[in-house]
Amino acid sequence: MKDIMGMMKKAQELQGKMQQMQAELAEMEVTGQSGGGLVRATMTGKGDVKGMKIDPSLLKPEDADMLEDLIIAACADAKGKAENAMQEKMAEATKGLPIPPGMKLF
Repeated sequence: MKDIMGMMKKAQELQGKMQQMQAELAEMEVTGQSGGGLVRATMTGKGDVKGMKIDPSLLKPEDADMLEDLIIAACADAKGKAENAMQEKMAEATKGLPIPPGMKLF
């Protein structure tokens, strides 16, 4: 019975850490870029786009397709950075808990 109580306590601690981490991710901002920095996308840790910077040299009608691709690439870069930050925070929150390898909590 003592093990169950210990597990319940650890589960409650984890829940608190997860809520705190969610709040931190919502406030965290990451910036991804493409085209050597010509396009920059800023997102929250939860993936909400907060801003976009486009170098004026790309604003030509004939370059519209390339610009669209660069925007997508910048957003993907920012999303990857946000996911990496989330994984790092998750590793901190679950340190010491017996979680099977490869199990994702998000």
